[in-house]
Amino acid sequence: MMHAVIKTGGKQYKVSPGDKLNVETLLVESGEDVVFDEVLLINDGSNIDVGEPLLAGAKVTAKVIEHGRGDKIRIIKFKRRKHYKRQMGHRQNYTRVEIIGVEKG
Repeated sequence: MMHAVIKTGGKQYKVSPGDKLNVETLLVESGEDVVFDEVLLINDGSNIDVGEPLLAGAKVTAKVIEHGRGDKIRIIKFKRRKHYKRQMGHRQNYTRVEIIGVEKG
């Protein structure tokens, strides 16, 4: 089975055709296709191509499923006996994509 390692949003993801994953927010409408051209590695089952750092001409195409927000993360700072307590929450935005294909180049 063919898979690749791509870089987007400052993170790296191992992807195969048919995978669904959440990536950092992309400025693309739902239902449209997006191309990830920062491909670090491609494995087609018998041959492994590794970029230095990127593979020239390689690309991974994906379809945007939806945009959303992750679960709330609670941030709490507390010092006992000092009347000090700070609370904050955070929800990270994401774009859910489905990988369509991996091309060598």
